[in-house]
Amino acid sequence: MIKQNVDVRPQHTMDLHGKVALVAGGYGAIGTTISETLAAAGATSVIVGRDGDHARSLAGQLSDKGYIAEGLELDVSNAGAIRELSTSVVKHYGSIDILANCVGFNKEQRMLDVTEEAFDKVYSRTLRAAMFLSQAVAGHQIAVGKGGSHIHLLSIGSSFGFRDRGYSSFCAAKGGLAILLKQHATELAPHGITVNGVAPGRVRTQKNDKALHDEAAFERATADIPLGRLATPADVAGAVHFLASALSRFVTGQILYVDGGLSACR
Repeated sequence: MIKQNVDVRPQHTMDLHGKVALVAGGYGAIGTTISETLAAAGATSVIVGRDGDHARSLAGQLSDKGYIAEGLELDVSNAGAIRELSTSVVKHYGSIDILANCVGFNKEQRMLDVTEEAFDKVYSRTLRAAMFLSQAVAGHQIAVGKGGSHIHLLSIGSSFGFRDRGYSSFCAAKGGLAILLKQHATELAPHGITVNGVAPGRVRTQKNDKALHDEAAFERATADIPLGRLATPADVAGAVHFLASALSRFVTGQILYVDGGLSACR
């Protein structure tokens, strides 16, 4: 009989005290809530992105609430900068236990109008960034030998097309990330590192909230969502929190759709 070297006691905690979370793109419309949710659960949130001032500002707000957070500047399209920053974070905090990858970029162009420049920019800031963020963090996690988790923010566009929208570049990048994370999950599983994705449908954020105050616009946006509303950033952050916690320790290579049942009807 093969024995499993694993704690078989029930896991009832989403506590993240003692964990260090690298939240890439952690000050965006959804990333801000993810950064705060992980920090509120006890993790040290290291918030990184192209705008260092925004990252530091959010970290300061979280620190004022009693959480542990730091903001740093990082161009995720620069693989060398990713490696340098991840090494610095590990030297300072001892580890990176959680990678929450919230970065992404979209340039909406109809299929016949897609330019090479736009396609390459979406690729470099989305799929390429995810590859080298994961590579850098995984290298440190393997060296430390404590396992870890990677959570990538996707979209229903990683599996479905968008009618009447010019999302060729975006869907290609997010779709590539959807299969990339599955490959990473298989390669990193022997090291106790889980890799998963969270794919939101339509999310109500500060960017679109004003437009959705119009009743007709809201009804159009929610017409095909079984739960009858849009997701909130907190809905998405809750899924990320679950995948970062001990409750999901046997979940890897999966994509969790946070879409109110939209994908169930496609």
